[in-house]
Amino acid sequence: MYFRPLPGFTLLCVPLFAILVALGVWQLERLQWKLALIAEIQRNMTLPPLTLDAALALPDADYRRVSLDGHFLNSKEAYVFTTGVHGEPVYHVLAPFMLGDGRAVMVDRGFVPPSLRDPATRAQSVADHIAGVWRRPDRPGPFTPQPDMVHRVWYARDLASIAQADHVKLAAPAIVEADATPNPGGWPEGGQTRVNLPNDHLQYALTWFFLAASLVGVYLAYHRARGRLGLRPKA
Repeated sequence: MYFRPLPGFTLLCVPLFAILVALGVWQLERLQWKLALIAEIQRNMTLPPLTLDAALALPDADYRRVSLDGHFLNSKEAYVFTTGVHGEPVYHVLAPFMLGDGRAVMVDRGFVPPSLRDPATRAQSVADHIAGVWRRPDRPGPFTPQPDMVHRVWYARDLASIAQADHVKLAAPAIVEADATPNPGGWPEGGQTRVNLPNDHLQYALTWFFLAASLVGVYLAYHRARGRLGLRPKA
C-alpha cells in the first residue's frame, strides 16, 4: 500500500472536510436543542393554567396556559389575514380583553372566513371568562404588507401596531390564543394553537456528513487516478 498526497490538493481538501464535519456536528447539537424545546413546549401545555400575574412573573411564559376573567372590547376587533389548514383565506380575530382590575391583554379569539369578518355578520362575545395559551407576538418581516387601517386588517400579529390603533395599553407584550371553547354562533373558531416546530436537523446533519464522506472519496479517487494511491507503486 502506498500513498503520496498532493500537497496543494490536500491543503484544499483538509479544511473543507473539517468544515463539513463541523457543520454536521453543529446540526446534531441543534437537533438536541430542538428536541428539548419541543419537550418543554409540550410540558408547558400540560401544566395548570396561570393567572395574569403568575404569567407576568415568569421569565418566559410562552406556551403556558392561562385563565382570565373580564370582558372583550368587541368594538376594537382587529383582523389578521392568513391562510387556513387547507390553504383557504381566513382572518384571525384579535380583540382586547379587559380584566376586572382595568388591565387589558390581547386575545386571538380564532379565525373566521372572509364572509364573517364583519362583526355584524356574527354574534358578539359576552364571555366573562376565557382560557387560552400565552404566546409571543409576531414580528412583521421586511416583506410584510402594511396594515389596512380603514378595514382594520393586518398581515402579521403585530401586537404593538394593533394596540396603538386600538388606543389600548396592554399589560403584557403577549397574545393569548383562545382555546376551543365554542363562541356564540360558532365563530370565531378558537383552539388554533399549533405546536409544529420544524425539526429537520438530523437530515441536515446527515447531508453534511455525506458531503464530507463524498469529499474523501473524491480525494482518494483523484490520487488513485494519478498513480499516487494503490496497493503497489507503478513501475
